[in-house]
Amino acid sequence: QVQLVESGGGLVQAGGSLRLSCTASGRTFSGYTMGWFRQAPGKEREFVARITWSSGVPNYPPFVQGRFTISRDTAKNTVSLQMNSLNPEDAAIYYCAAKPSPILTGSYDYWGQGTQVTVSS
Repeated sequence: QVQLVESGGGLVQAGGSLRLSCTASGRTFSGYTMGWFRQAPGKEREFVARITWSSGVPNYPPFVQGRFTISRDTAKNTVSLQMNSLNPEDAAIYYCAAKPSPILTGSYDYWGQGTQVTVSS
């Protein structure tokens, strides 16, 4: 059974940085896509970043381009999200997700419990 456990959230001042980690277990993830999503109170969940496990190709939406970097460590089974230049609009619960496909589109099958990111102005 696939398990995803996020860590690294917390409180940071505007302009600061945080690094989120997701530890994946339960199977080998070759051929998977790993993603980060976020959801702020009263808002819909939105895509933040994704990376293909095998080739390590990242993909981002325009609003995080240049500020966030996703990476994976296949030896440690972890996926990280380095977030720089944070602003209050980035505050949300951040979720790690996985799906058994390298295709960018499509829904994710597995989700972590989330980690809170708070950005003070």
